[in-house]
Amino acid sequence: MIKKIVLQMLVITIVLTSAVSISQAQVFNDVPDDSKLTEELMVLSDYGGITLTPNKAFRANNPITRYEMAEILMHTLQLEPEYNNIPTYSDIAANDERMPVIAAIFNARIMVGYDGKFNPDGKVTRAQAIKILAQIYGLTGEASQEYVDIPKNHNDYKTVQAFIANQIFIPAKNEKFKPDVNITRGSFVSYLARIIEPAIRITEPEQPVYESCAIDTGKKRYVVDVAVTNLWHQSNQARELDYPSTKNPVEMQKWISSLSLAQKKWLVGKTDTQALYGDEVSLLDTKGKWQRIAAKDQYVPYLKAGYPGWVPVTHVVATTKNYDDCLKAIITAKKTTLLDDETKKKFLEISYATILPVIEEDNTYYYVETPSDGIKLLKKSDAKSYQKYSDIAKPTADTIIKEAKRFLDLPYLWAGTSSWGYDCSGILYGVFRTHGIMIPRDSFYQATGGKAVAKKDLKPGDLVFFAYNGGKGQVYHVGLYVGDGKMLHAPHYASKVKIESMNQGAYKKNYSGARRYL
Repeated sequence: MIKKIVLQMLVITIVLTSAVSISQAQVFNDVPDDSKLTEELMVLSDYGGITLTPNKAFRANNPITRYEMAEILMHTLQLEPEYNNIPTYSDIAANDERMPVIAAIFNARIMVGYDGKFNPDGKVTRAQAIKILAQIYGLTGEASQEYVDIPKNHNDYKTVQAFIANQIFIPAKNEKFKPDVNITRGSFVSYLARIIEPAIRITEPEQPVYESCAIDTGKKRYVVDVAVTNLWHQSNQARELDYPSTKNPVEMQKWISSLSLAQKKWLVGKTDTQALYGDEVSLLDTKGKWQRIAAKDQYVPYLKAGYPGWVPVTHVVATTKNYDDCLKAIITAKKTTLLDDETKKKFLEISYATILPVIEEDNTYYYVETPSDGIKLLKKSDAKSYQKYSDIAKPTADTIIKEAKRFLDLPYLWAGTSSWGYDCSGILYGVFRTHGIMIPRDSFYQATGGKAVAKKDLKPGDLVFFAYNGGKGQVYHVGLYVGDGKMLHAPHYASKVKIESMNQGAYKKNYSGARRYL
């Protein structure tokens, strides 16, 4: 069947190759008229593989699904939808509207599924995609160039070499092929068009497209665009002396260092929390130069959108990109400096527990996407990366305690969630967040999560709480139990992060309980 299809396509290719003349035109509303992709989409349109729709988006940077690939291949190969000889899959019904396309591809033995499933909405890796295309079109060949991550003993070496030899793609110096990364819709149609139309094949390496894992949804999301922003209880409440913390970029160390104890105390009840660089927020309201936002990852029971507060409008930017398919880099250093991609000069200092999407990486750096300033470099030694936040291994109590101890002697900052200054619940929120556990932001909400633990059963790593009215009122303070009746905590505006006994003075009197999140 494959050989028959290939023969048919060769005849069509010979006819069209001699007469190819492609005029540039709008093919989709998100594909530039003068782009290489426009030319490739028009080739596929001539073969029937793609229907050009100028008033719709093509979504070139979105990962292609197995069904989308099957549909493009069916039309390009001029196969007929199959309504009779229907395969049986456990994850898609025989009467599903997509089944005629899947059946046609199945009967041509192009894509047959695995373990009784077709997985129509599943993504396809770059290696899987080129293997399918090489099988259909019988691509072979060897080239002198290689991708640095596809050595001669790699399973995909021969297939990649065939694509290089046929000028479907050509590696730049030290470029990676990234076989296990999901292939985008744009890359797949480019490779397919170049295979069937030799006249548009390339002769030199193309510029790398860092945004391959980013998906432009067309829907606005809002993210924090400064290293850390204070969420104020009311709009326009900041004092003149707070200007270093309200401008963009912020100067948090300059601001905190300039505050007297009285000026720090004034913040109590004025600021409620902080959000870090790249954190997603919801936009709730706007008043002049201030916006009311909600920090998505900071739980409060009274607002589904997250922890609310007012920030300067310059501290938040809108984006339509989604990075769910990108690696996530979590800053593990107390602070680190992002560098400019080209000059390697300092761009911005950011805090511990900041999370940014990784677009590319090499031996030294993660290439991370910033909210509004493009790609920047992050030292790999200052962060750890994960495909998904849920992939972070559950930490041990020793790990959590060791991490928290790194911030001993750090000055207390009311509402602080950054390594420029923490409050009692902020330091625990930051440490747990860095290790894959999103606990509530405030102590009185932290006291409602996890698993309740009796005082006699306390273990290191538990959170211990203190409440007014002899421990029976509202929770006002939290510490991290480290054993031997001691806790690590950030006591108050005039203190620093420290370890001390929880069984003396007001702490003994106001002890209200403990919770275990590990």
